[in-house]
Amino acid sequence: MDTREWTAGRLLEVSGGYWEGFTLHAAVVLDLFTLIGHREMTAEEVAEQLGVDLRGVVMLLDGLVAMGLLRKERERYANTGAARSLLVKDSPRFVGHMVMHHHHLVNAWARLAEAVKSGSPVREKGPREEEERAAFLMGMFNIASGIAPLLASQLDLSTRRHLLDLGGGPGTYAIHFCRENPQLKATVFDLPTTEPFARKTIERFGLSQRISFVAGDYLKDDIGGQYDVAWLSHILHSVGPEACRLIIEKTVNALLPGGLLLIHDFFLNETRDGPLFPALFSLNMLVNTDDGRAYSEKEVEEMLLEAGLNDVKRLPFRGPNDSGIMMGVR
Repeated sequence: MDTREWTAGRLLEVSGGYWEGFTLHAAVVLDLFTLIGHREMTAEEVAEQLGVDLRGVVMLLDGLVAMGLLRKERERYANTGAARSLLVKDSPRFVGHMVMHHHHLVNAWARLAEAVKSGSPVREKGPREEEERAAFLMGMFNIASGIAPLLASQLDLSTRRHLLDLGGGPGTYAIHFCRENPQLKATVFDLPTTEPFARKTIERFGLSQRISFVAGDYLKDDIGGQYDVAWLSHILHSVGPEACRLIIEKTVNALLPGGLLLIHDFFLNETRDGPLFPALFSLNMLVNTDDGRAYSEKEVEEMLLEAGLNDVKRLPFRGPNDSGIMMGVR
């Protein structure tokens, strides 16, 4: 729990926190950081190249300077080191796709009170659904790309031969687990809409011979296969408890005896009122899904035990935004 004192100043800071968020969103939507790159540019040059109003772009540039994302000298603007590293598209650490995903969630979050009243999602699909899906997939790829190499070096998969990456999207974890473990092959199981992006990503890493893709809906279709390790990253929180049990049961049935099940997600504490990010993430699931929410470590442990797994425990890994890993052995 956050133990900082609530004051009028802090309340208003939280209440108006979206001002900074929207300033960042606008800059990413306009691809402003990539435009500036390693250069120094005047506001007039930025406005001309973006095709936007000079008055508006001056205010945006100055706001970004105040936030510490740009620097300004003699009316010329340049990216800070952090902006070049994280917000310029050709950087390997680019997180702009996830910023765009957050931008696409804004309308739903603005209707949170309505979702609380009804207990139902308020997000509406629009004409830019494909663009939003692409931003989400690329965002997840970028975030996972920062975590997966670290995890791959920490998890001992040296005796495993076939990995199931369930709901694996672009296959980021499968890619890095296979790179770390030369004896390992993998199968990414996800929706058909994900397949083109996954195959392209897998091919880019030169792993098409070791990583396959199976198109399907893990809630409706048989997972199949004979795996000795399964990886479920950030999929349980998108569904309700009964669907979670179904997913875990299907996965366990796809595992060989002695197979290892690893679940990576945002886990709440036993009373479900912390840590902060998983608690707020539950609200994100409220406005965007029918039944999804964050689950406590205890709830997931009980689901794994109900599915007949042994040696159920939480691993010491702690990722960004308090993500963790639960494991069990068939």
